[in-house]
Amino acid sequence: MSQTLPGSEPFNIGQAAARSGVSAKMVRHYESLGLLPRISRTDAGYRQYNDRDVHTLRFIRRARDLGFSMAEIAELLKLWQNKRRASADVKRIALAHAADLHRRIEEMAGMQRTLQRLAECCHGDQRPDCPILDELAER
Repeated sequence: MSQTLPGSEPFNIGQAAARSGVSAKMVRHYESLGLLPRISRTDAGYRQYNDRDVHTLRFIRRARDLGFSMAEIAELLKLWQNKRRASADVKRIALAHAADLHRRIEEMAGMQRTLQRLAECCHGDQRPDCPILDELAER
């Protein structure tokens, strides 16, 4: 269970969300995925987060900003929390993700070139014929 650090007051979900830059809905989602440790609750059932939880949420947010998948983030979190980790494991994940991003960028660049070419072939006037629609309709 998540424990409040000495000298630190616990945060409710709204405060944890504001401090981490993650919405309260996503905080609950990350918790449901097991990306956060079990969060302590008040007697009334309200979640109580601590500085460590907020730091973890910031880590998750930054990883999401870089486009890592939830599975990759889970693996990165385990490595981050394991002080005996091999940095080679972290590098492997980062390089695989970078390669995937490169592949997707190349695919999108190809889509952009195709759409640009089709748009250049389209008269864009009152005539009904349209090479863009013709291309989309091809089998």
